[in-house]
Amino acid sequence: MNIKLHLNAAEVSPLERTAEAFGCDVEDIVYSAVNHYMLRLGRLSSHANETGKNAEAELEAARAEVLATKQARNDNLPLWADSACSVHNYEGKGPNYGEKSRWAAY
Repeated sequence: MNIKLHLNAAEVSPLERTAEAFGCDVEDIVYSAVNHYMLRLGRLSSHANETGKNAEAELEAARAEVLATKQARNDNLPLWADSACSVHNYEGKGPNYGEKSRWAAY
């Protein structure tokens, strides 16, 4: 099975810079992120019987986070994308002016 992820240039550029800095491919960065997230979900469900832990609530919060991110993606760039949180077109920068986000490491 192949999964395709559609990103715009502002989202791809930070991934490419990170992959270059780490000496790997963008696919490796994305796979690592998915691996990290799935392990996080697994840890939440494995703590279901611990006192003071509400795994169902934490899993529901994770589900809500995914759905909120999906909804926000319709109209917004993620904070780590190039030009995220920058001035808008009407404030003096054109749509083709890309700027590294302060939330991106590379």
